[in-house]
Amino acid sequence: MSLTVVPELPADDHAPAGSASLIDQILREGARNMLAAALQAEVDAYIAAFADERDAAGRRLVVRNGYHAPRELLTGIGGIEVKAPRVNDKRIDEETGERKRFSSAILPAWARKTPQLSEVLPLLYLHGLSTGDFVPALGQFLGSTAGLSASVITKLTEQWKGEQRAFAERDLSAVDYVYLWVDGIHVNIRLEEHKLCLLVMIGVRADGRKELVALSDGYRESTESWADLLRDAKRRGMRAPVLAVGDGALGFWSALAEVFPQTRGQRCWFHKIANVLGAMPKSAHPAAKKHLAEIWNAEDRDHAERAVKDFQAAYGAKYPKAVAKVIDDLDELLAFYDYPAEHWVHLRTTNPIESTFATVRHRTKVTKGPGSRAAGLAMAFKLIESAQKRWRAVNAPHLVALVRAGARFVKGRLVEREHVAAA
Repeated sequence: MSLTVVPELPADDHAPAGSASLIDQILREGARNMLAAALQAEVDAYIAAFADERDAAGRRLVVRNGYHAPRELLTGIGGIEVKAPRVNDKRIDEETGERKRFSSAILPAWARKTPQLSEVLPLLYLHGLSTGDFVPALGQFLGSTAGLSASVITKLTEQWKGEQRAFAERDLSAVDYVYLWVDGIHVNIRLEEHKLCLLVMIGVRADGRKELVALSDGYRESTESWADLLRDAKRRGMRAPVLAVGDGALGFWSALAEVFPQTRGQRCWFHKIANVLGAMPKSAHPAAKKHLAEIWNAEDRDHAERAVKDFQAAYGAKYPKAVAKVIDDLDELLAFYDYPAEHWVHLRTTNPIESTFATVRHRTKVTKGPGSRAAGLAMAFKLIESAQKRWRAVNAPHLVALVRAGARFVKGRLVEREHVAAA
């Protein structure tokens, strides 16, 4: 079926005063049709890639599922209405135990305006498009390939590599990161042997703003890779954060104990829940999730500890390994309760990193072709740089400085100030 729609023309030859010109209407309609076709092609390719994956009854696990609700996308020629195809993906991610999701590279869920080239190119690269594919792919995004060529894009990526290197060498002594989120992100970058493992650190400044602290090419999230990154940050003037948040499986924690032993650790509840459910049968998951939510979403630490005892009583006999995953890391799982209540929502998980890489981290298909770790690192840097513009400060940003100053919080509320020497 053709996606072309002929725009309705005004009854007379002259548009009414204050209305959009006829040429703008035609351009907007053309842009809408082009975007609809591109989105349809993207979904069709995704479904075709997993056509052979079926359930026990022989039914496909990845199928079309109608359309999302219409939304307006702001473009250089005005707003256009977009209806993105919806995909029903019933496959389960083996690492998290959660259902996999289709994420459009052309129209991410958060997008409300057409992306700039600086945001589009890194995303396309990390999705595995070869250099020669960039020009037609960018045409879908921008509506034109005028001025674009493989050589132009190559020069641009070289410029971005330089920007990433300058970022990695900058002085950190003038900025104080009080909280720190860390994670290792595996990205397919079209290399024959290994995926790129990005070691990402995002911090909260003393004024409450979030900011990329460091980004490095690591090796399987090893302790030594994290230690190298932390030692380099310390050499460039970084102070010890008050609290670091990350997945318990990371080699980061041993490295943190070596480089910044005074920094407390908070285990990410997003990763912990996945680990706990992985040690239980699926039939137990709904009830177990509710028990776990009563811990991480408790009114205060005392209520959380009582919820832990309830969880242990409910599942300790049948699923001791699952319960041990909570009990063994309990101090690190409940550390966030010792900080301002307004900050708890930020400190329970590594969501700032998860959300930034949501569209690229679960890709399973690798496009073979030219690619380099340096280019992949530069592209990831530009992707985070673009995302950073949309990050908002933490709740109650004025309390971050008090945390650094050693203020004491009980049940999430400030009870006294304790002035401590600078770390």
